[in-house]
Amino acid sequence: MVTFPEEVLARAAKVKLLLLDVDGILTDARIIIDAQGREIKHFCVRDGMGIKLLQMAGLEVGILSSRKSPPVSYRAKELGIELIIQGELDKLGLYETIRQQKGLAHEEVAYMGDDWIDLPVLKRVGLAVTVPEAWPPVKEYVHYVTRHPGGRGAVREVCDLLLQAHHKWEEMLKCFEPSAGRCF
Repeated sequence: MVTFPEEVLARAAKVKLLLLDVDGILTDARIIIDAQGREIKHFCVRDGMGIKLLQMAGLEVGILSSRKSPPVSYRAKELGIELIIQGELDKLGLYETIRQQKGLAHEEVAYMGDDWIDLPVLKRVGLAVTVPEAWPPVKEYVHYVTRHPGGRGAVREVCDLLLQAHHKWEEMLKCFEPSAGRCF
């Protein structure tokens, strides 16, 4: 089990909704475009597993991306993520709308972002997280920088953090013991 700073665990314990940027967080920030103009993205299966575990534990996960991407829509559907907003530059306005619609306080939302466009949301949420390769000024405004890079386990790391903070880590782990039966 990874050890997280106490202050970060305390913030994570209040979180009910994890919002994720895509490029640089769920992916490694590269965009591959084939000869027909189709966009291809790499997603980390471990991040997906972390998202599913959070959902099993009763936390909601959403995607908030300024770019519109069919592969992101497909991956969100595959993971059962219903809250997905793409192609909107005003992330703060969208965040406020989501937060108010769900009746959440700022402290009950975590956000992972890696660039300037994410700063307004990162400055508001109860738990602001970025990745090691985030644009340098972003790191000054977050509560936690993951050990894993974006698109390569960073989201899973935050999912593990939230599971630990909500005291769900052991419960989820038991789902995968041979005698557990089916947990999902």
